Amino acid sequence: MQTLQVEIPVDYVKLGGIMEIPDDARAIVVFVHGSGSSRFSPRNRQVAAGLQRAGFATLLFDLLTEDEQRHDNVDATYRFNIALLARRLGATLVWLRLWSDVATLPVGLFGASTGAAAALVAAAQTNNVRAIVSRGGRPDLARTALAAVRAPTLLIVGELDTDVIRLNHKAAGQLVCEHRIEIVPGATHLFEEPGTLDEVTRLAAGWFERWLITVTS
Repeated sequence: MQTLQVEIPVDYVKLGGIMEIPDDARAIVVFVHGSGSSRFSPRNRQVAAGLQRAGFATLLFDLLTEDEQRHDNVDATYRFNIALLARRLGATLVWLRLWSDVATLPVGLFGASTGAAAALVAAAQTNNVRAIVSRGGRPDLARTALAAVRAPTLLIVGELDTDVIRLNHKAAGQLVCEHRIEIVPGATHLFEEPGTLDEVTRLAAGWFERWLITVTS
């Protein structure tokens, strides 16, 4: 396993990231975190560890600089700026192709909260994304981009997160790509209940296995 601390140049700033590449990695999953989170998100890191055990390389990176994050913590300046987040993700996907160890690997996106919307918008603008998974996401915030998404998309929502379930069903109605909604029993928005994040990892690994590995092999 290689663990690399990286800096991603975008928008005249550098975004910190952690790329982990298992031996014989078969694909890479880029994490797009949500409101108030970072590459150190314990929930995303837990899911990433599970995906690494399944043979996927992962990249967790910050969508905001430290200064931007401080502003966002006060007044939510950036977290709903989906165009900004999607642009930074798109630039990161281009940057990823410069790394020889992962340049040829199929790419999937794992988005949480508002990061899921950014993942969908970025995926609608490129042919390089092969699959998307959203965890407790706000895909509805991708708005008109939803109809342009071609990558198969899995929307995972907690059973007790009723408002987000409704918003995910609304977004799914606008998707024309292969898609599915999975409801995790007993889970709230952050999937803090015992075993719920393990179920998210299982569902995500299965989706990426199907669309990043099986379809491309």
